[in-house]
Amino acid sequence: MKLNQLSVFLENKPGRLSEPCKVLADAGVNILTISLADTEQFGILRLIVPDWQKAKNALEKAQCVVNVTEVVAVEVEDKPGGLQNVLQVMEQAQLNIEYMYAFTFRRENKAIIVFRFEDPDTAVKLLQQKALKILSSEEVCQRVEG
Repeated sequence: MKLNQLSVFLENKPGRLSEPCKVLADAGVNILTISLADTEQFGILRLIVPDWQKAKNALEKAQCVVNVTEVVAVEVEDKPGGLQNVLQVMEQAQLNIEYMYAFTFRRENKAIIVFRFEDPDTAVKLLQQKALKILSSEEVCQRVEG
């Protein structure tokens, strides 16, 4: 169970962040979670949306540079040590985490952590073997949109 994440490349200038957000709003695409990483000259806007293909098409039509990446959404207990339990599984298996970001939805003391793994297929198998809850795109939408 992997999710498709959109990465949009932006110039690091005032107003550039609002452009893809407006495109998605105009296309009727809701942003479930968003992350922005930057350098001095450019940024990478990472998005999880309910309909990634519709979002990708709208963004590309607006001349945005978009890349689709597979990520894994893992349900984590929202308490001290919740994330550490997942990280230990990855460390013991020597799976590399390229980046991650989180969002909470404050239901049943759970959070969702989105991971980009070097080898997402192996990560999914390992997490499932350890009985960690991996969320599908539909489950992420249901939990976030309520």
